[in-house]
Formats: sequence, C-alpha cells, structure tokens
Amino acid sequence: MQRLRDPENGCPWDLKQSLTSLIPYTIEEAYEVAAALTEGDDDAIKDELGDLLFQVVFYTQLTQEEDKFGFDDVAQQTADKLIRRHPHVFGDAAAQSDAEIKAQWEQIKQQERAEQGVDHSVFAGIPDNLPSILLAQKLQKRAANVGFDWHSIEPVIAKIKEEIAEVEAELDAPQPDQQAIEDEIGDVLFAVVNLARHAQVNPEHALRRTNLKFKQRFQAIEQRLAERGLTANELSLEELEDEWQQVKRL
Repeated sequence: MQRLRDPENGCPWDLKQSLTSLIPYTIEEAYEVAAALTEGDDDAIKDELGDLLFQVVFYTQLTQEEDKFGFDDVAQQTADKLIRRHPHVFGDAAAQSDAEIKAQWEQIKQQERAEQGVDHSVFAGIPDNLPSILLAQKLQKRAANVGFDWHSIEPVIAKIKEEIAEVEAELDAPQPDQQAIEDEIGDVLFAVVNLARHAQVNPEHALRRTNLKFKQRFQAIEQRLAERGLTANELSLEELEDEWQQVKRL
C-alpha cells in the first residue's frame, strides 16, 4: 500500500483517492463479502475478505500519511474494546446466559458513550445512513434494551396485521394519498423487521436468501422456456405462474 501511494512511483489511481472517495468501494466490497458468504463458496469468501481487508489497509495508509493513526492503532483499539466488553472472558465476571451477556454488552457500550461525552439518547451512535432494514433493526434493539418492547411474538404479528389493514384502507380511499400509502407500507416493513428480531432471524439475511431464491427460480423458468424457443414475455401471467409452480416442485 505504501508503494501504491508513493508520490513518485506509485499508482496514479491510488494516489488520487481520499478517505471519502473510497466509501462507495468499501460498501460494495462489504456486499460482495455477504454475497460470497451466502453462496458458501470458500474461494470467493477468501477473495472477498481480502478485498475488504484491503479497504481497511487503504484507509489506515491515508490516515497514517496525515499523522493521525495507522493499521496497528486500529487493531489495538479493537482488541482493547473486545477485552473491555467481554469481562466474563477476560475479567473476573462469571459466565452468563446469552441474554445477560447481550445486556452487559449494551450497558458497557452505553457507559463508553457517556464517558466520551456523546449524546445520551438510547439511539446515540447509530448512523442514519445505514441500509433501512439494518437501521430499523438497530433502533428496535436499542429501544428494547430500555424495556420498550413486547414480551411475546403474538402482539408483534397482530401489529403486522394492523399495519396491513391500514395500507388497504389507504389504497381503498376515494382519493388515495400516495404519501400516506408510502408511510403505511413503511410501517408494515418496520413491523416485519420487528417480527424477524423476535423470531431471532436476521431480516437482511432472510431477504437476501429470498432474493436469491426468486432469481434462481425465474432463471430456471427462462431456461425451460428457451429450450422450447420461447421467452417469458410471450406467456400470460397464468402460464408463467404454472411454470413457477413446476419449478418449485422440481
């Protein structure tokens, strides 16, 4: 990385980069890691993890050039944080249940924020530009940590049904309000993320798997049709649905 950033003999592209210009590449690499993990391809996982690691190396080369901190400083800070947040492993605290460990983790994080003099809101430190599903999940977890949560899954499911009914009401209005429809659909999505959290399902992973399943099934339909000299847009919805059901059975 130092060679790539050498002012005289380095790479022109690498020399032009800044901390902010790298952001899109970092996001892209993180998604490519997630895709490789979902597909379970070990070679791809190794390759994509390397690409993501390269992003960290790149950032810390830039910050080191600015005399701020380097890679070792980042690694050390992370190690210190892990030790501090695992007193049941590295300290004298006794082993606890998963729920108690999670509560302890959040309590330590809240104490860290207080010591740093940051916002005391339960939502402090959550960036607003996270992907919407992840942001919803984090907001719900933080609220749950202070007791704002249902204690069983039944009212969570009831809330989803209530929100869907409100969408239907907006759609059936004499003069549908598009902004209101969007708001109500947002409420449905937020409620479904809450259901996933209560069911101990990662909603991002669940939706990614469903997206992949949908893509694979529809591509299977396209392959079946191509073998008969047809394309999807030549079939009616009913015919496509029949193909879909056959692919599901296969």
